[in-house]
Amino acid sequence: MSKYYENLGDMIPDKLIAGNDIPIHTASGIIKNGSGKLTRGTVLAMSSGTAGTGKLVILGTTAAENETLTAYGILCDDADATSADAVAEIYVSGQFNKGALVVKSGYTINTADIKALRDGGIYVESIVD
Repeated sequence: MSKYYENLGDMIPDKLIAGNDIPIHTASGIIKNGSGKLTRGTVLAMSSGTAGTGKLVILGTTAAENETLTAYGILCDDADATSADAVAEIYVSGQFNKGALVVKSGYTINTADIKALRDGGIYVESIVD
């Protein structure tokens, strides 16, 4: 007998996306080895400068000497960069809920981070539940 109804899983809204006025675009990125297990909504920073690698790390990571870390994008899906670099899909434009964003423990997103994200096409908004 054919199955006309099949439960394929559950969808639990995480309130990461804050709207659709700004188009959502993604790009692939490489998350640096040793960054650990990262969850959807993690804000990533791009490593640049003479010691920079061009790889991504969680926002709030301490930069090495001669390295600059700039807020770049938001992780689309969970990723594991514990023991090797991880290729992941990153949101590079759209509207996102500030309350759903994840950064390094002890770090708080600041005005410079929000400006860097906005310059790249990501708008961070505070939404009311």
